[in-house]
Parts: sequence; structure tokens; C-alpha cells
Amino acid sequence: MHIEIRREEVKDHQEAENITREAFWDLYKPGCVEHLLLHQIRRSKAFIPELDYVACDQGRIVGNIVYTKAYVKDGERTTEVLCMGPLSVLPSHQRQGIGSLLLRTTIGKARSLGYRAVLIFGNPAYYRRFGFSKAESLGIKTAHGENLDTFMALELSPGALGGIRGSFCEDQAFDIKQEELEQFDSRFPQKEKHVRDGQLK
Repeated sequence: MHIEIRREEVKDHQEAENITREAFWDLYKPGCVEHLLLHQIRRSKAFIPELDYVACDQGRIVGNIVYTKAYVKDGERTTEVLCMGPLSVLPSHQRQGIGSLLLRTTIGKARSLGYRAVLIFGNPAYYRRFGFSKAESLGIKTAHGENLDTFMALELSPGALGGIRGSFCEDQAFDIKQEELEQFDSRFPQKEKHVRDGQLK
């Protein structure tokens, strides 16, 4: 298998949304929201086209990663950071290093573009391999003031977040409305939703 990592093009959008739907279906809840999230992100001013990449296997798109601008807010002071996600890999191609390729490629690109740090919500066991650590250790909490193991940060240069404390503020594109989700999901092939062990309550 030879995987090509390249910038996403407009013609790839629908396929990337379908891959995202397949990757997250029934993972955290019955069905998923991530394909609509990806759709909304691309229409947001916070979207960063320079960090929108796909992974291709023999020309077929099998993975996608996107980033948005976000902020750490401390009173009147705001510091721009990156929010990564969704990161999606087609189920048939998972556990083959494709997500790692997408992540390492875009982290390097973000660093070269001068961004300060990346913040994510994700699996600590996976993301620690790339240098992410609990955001609480850097004095950053979620927008709701929580310190979660799944809320992590990666400084893109040593001490990039030194002296920065506050609450993480992601873009409004992450607000998902159920009515819009149902309407958007109707554009895709019908899939049955399931309640599974390990889903978020």
C-alpha cells in the first residue's frame, strides 16, 4: 500500500465528508455528527485551507484532517491557537499508520506557518505518541472550566504557551443542531444507528 498525502481540493469535499461519516459512525453516539462538523468548518472564517489534507490510496481518498483557528482567553487577553479535527480514516484503512501520516504532516506544516500550539479533544493513549499532553499542565481549561484527560495540547515550539493561561474557545462551527444534522445526513446513504458499549453517555 502506497499512501499519498496531499492538500484537499474542492472536488474532494463530498468524499471526505462520507469518509468522516464512516469513520465516526456509532463511535461516540448512535450515528455521528462529525461529517456535518466538517461541512460547517469549511464554511467558517476559522477554517485553515493550508492545513486541510487528504490521504489517498491509489488515488482513492481514505483519510482527511482539518484545522481551525481557536483561542485561549484569559479575561480580555486572547491568544490564537489551533484546534485539530476531525481526523478521519476510512475503517478499512485504520490501524495502518494513515492517521499518523496526516497528523505528522500537518503538525510540521503548522509549525512552518508559525502557529503557536494545537489543542484537541481525543484519546490520550493515541495522541501522547505525538507529543500531546494534558492541557491542564499548561494552565488551559475547556470553555466550561473543566480539566479533562481527553483535552490535550501540543506546543509547536518550546515554551510557546509559556505564561499563557485561560479557557479554550473553539469556533462556532462546532455547534451542531439536531435538526440540521438530520437534514444533512439525509444526503448520504441510509445507515442504521446502534447503541454500543463505550459510547459517550
